[in-house]
Amino acid sequence: MTAEQQRISKREFIARVAARSGWPIKTVSSIYEGIFGELTEAVSQGETVVLTRFGRFYRQAHKGHKVRFGKQDIDDYSVLKFSASPSVNRHLDGEDVDDELIRRQPGGVGLSAR
Repeated sequence: MTAEQQRISKREFIARVAARSGWPIKTVSSIYEGIFGELTEAVSQGETVVLTRFGRFYRQAHKGHKVRFGKQDIDDYSVLKFSASPSVNRHLDGEDVDDELIRRQPGGVGLSAR
């Protein structure tokens, strides 16, 4: 991995969110587990989860295939896919985008009102 592609551990990610929001790490960790538990469950049930101005998570089916040198064939399977919103993609490209994803508010983090 290059310096640009450094990985952030779950622990570090939670710590950063806690620092940004001013919430205790234990609270942020509980919210993190709840969000990703619900996201995974919803997608596994065939639902598409759309987070406005962020992106969508969905299940994509893949066909199984024969393995040339293996003893077993690969059965059909599903994978979790993510499609980022245009505003997230612009932000990644370094464009000056009005940060509508999360706004700091007194006492924590809240969604922007439009």
